[in-house]
Parts: sequence; C-alpha cells; structure tokens
Amino acid sequence: MEKALIALAAALAIGLSALATAWAQSRIGSAGAGTIAEKPELTATVIIMVAIPETMVILGFVVATMILYR
Repeated sequence: MEKALIALAAALAIGLSALATAWAQSRIGSAGAGTIAEKPELTATVIIMVAIPETMVILGFVVATMILYR
C-alpha cells in the first residue's frame, strides 16, 4: 500500500505540472502568434515566453524523482 501511494504522489507531481504547463503554453502560444503577426521582430521574445513554463514540468519531474528515490 505504501508503494502505491508513493507512485501516486510521483504521478501527481508530473501530471499536474504537465497540465498546468499545457494550459499556460496554450494561452501564451495564442497570444504569441498574434504578436508575431503584428511585430515579427518579437519572435525571439515569444519563443522565450513559451519556453519558460516548461520549467514547471522539469521541476515536477525532479520532485517525482525525489519522491521515488528518497
């Protein structure tokens, strides 16, 4: 039973952070597409803004790894 709860905690750490990242990137991506259409010189800034939420998944993976291999 303890191993199942540990696995569930690790799955939630990755799953919830992945869902939050997907939601954030969908909002940033649609706004970024409009921005690039109007001002193409801001392409690099939009790419950086889309990449920033990806750190949430990386941190979720780190937390899940820490939970599994404590």
